[in-house]
Amino acid sequence: MSLQDHLLARIAQDGPMSVADFMTDCLLHPTHGYYTTRDPLGTQGDFITAPEISQMFGELIGLSLAQSWLDQGHPPNFVLAELGPGRGTLMADILRATSRVPGFHVAAEIVLLEVSPTLRSIQAQTLKGYDPRWIDSVADLPEAPLFLIANEFFDALPIRQFQRTGNGWRERLIGAAGNALIWGLGPLAEQVALKDRLDDTKDGDVVELCAAAIPIITVIAGRIATHGGAGVIVDYGDWHSQGDTFQALRAHERADPLAVPGQADLTAHVDFEPLALATRAAGCAHSRLTPQGVFLERLGITTRAQTLSAQLDGSKRDDLIAAHRRLTHPEEMGNLFKVLGLYPSPSSPPPGLEP
Repeated sequence: MSLQDHLLARIAQDGPMSVADFMTDCLLHPTHGYYTTRDPLGTQGDFITAPEISQMFGELIGLSLAQSWLDQGHPPNFVLAELGPGRGTLMADILRATSRVPGFHVAAEIVLLEVSPTLRSIQAQTLKGYDPRWIDSVADLPEAPLFLIANEFFDALPIRQFQRTGNGWRERLIGAAGNALIWGLGPLAEQVALKDRLDDTKDGDVVELCAAAIPIITVIAGRIATHGGAGVIVDYGDWHSQGDTFQALRAHERADPLAVPGQADLTAHVDFEPLALATRAAGCAHSRLTPQGVFLERLGITTRAQTLSAQLDGSKRDDLIAAHRRLTHPEEMGNLFKVLGLYPSPSSPPPGLEP
């Protein structure tokens, strides 16, 4: 049975499904899920993340986390964690950049949250010699100082979509017409979580909710508030959810999310506002939401690019210049991607995220 057949059978039995249920099946189904069955990254995959674009991204984040570790008295045992580590490229760059920070590697326990057996295997090869440990849930993070990076992790968490109708909301649902998946709307209903959104929306507007993100950020913030540490959350999105941002990417091109379930990456823009509110509720401080380009420039990416380019020529130098632009320019990833820092009060935010 294909994933399409599985979804059609589920709809026939239970009725139309939420976007969240659709995303969960498409991405994490044990035998047909997008993340559980393939390596989706790189030029041969469906998308490229910042660590795959340039080593500079991971190097600078690593040094930011290491400086936070030093600023907090360099605790002798801490967790260096990544959520959704891809091929392990980002963590490898972090570890290379921090190799000369005295005591950092000795004190670090490397912990990776990864659900894909395929990617776990690749990460093990990339990080050979560093002895990482894998976990299935943030609840499995040790009770210890936590220095964490999550790059393009929250955008893949399942969302629900609601369309405003008058003074109420109808959920956008996925149903079936014959052998095709189609969009529809559920019944008009009050949504307590969207009460405050009647003030800034109009009839027909779509708002997205990501309930799965809140318990995750709450655990992370709780660890940092209790034990110390820092978190760097990088993703595309903004402070306030507005509009339909649900999208599919296949072979580096936009695709119809309903057309090839399990064969395309599914994501949605991250609403950073509820993440920040949950962080505060857990007793943890957070930085201002900062554009990725500003964050990287504050950390010295232009100087680093100049140093690296002096050692290159021809196409390799051109590639480095293009990578710098892609990561930082406002019309590329520089403004679309945002960075939120977590840190214990009254410590300072991670470098690059100063007020």
